[in-house]
Amino acid sequence: MISRALPSAGSPEATISPERAELRKAAEGFEAIMLRRMLETARAASFTEDTPLTGGGLRQFEKMRDEHFAEIAAASGSFGLARSIEAQLARYIEEKGDS
Repeated sequence: MISRALPSAGSPEATISPERAELRKAAEGFEAIMLRRMLETARAASFTEDTPLTGGGLRQFEKMRDEHFAEIAAASGSFGLARSIEAQLARYIEEKGDS
């Protein structure tokens, strides 16, 4: 998993509830899955032949690189999907806490 610096005491992230933090983690995980699938689909359109330089080793490396990229992009909010999901679902956490 991607490690991030801890939020500063005055930042909004420092005061989120455990439920909201769990929701954020789940939303980022979902975004990472979606990005991995997008990259996997894009790579499936390759027209190269399998050679010693483009065979299984390279595909394994590309898969690991794509997984790492997807996790970094999801954690950083580059695509915004995780933040959007979090914002939509956070309303239900807040409503539950208000009752």
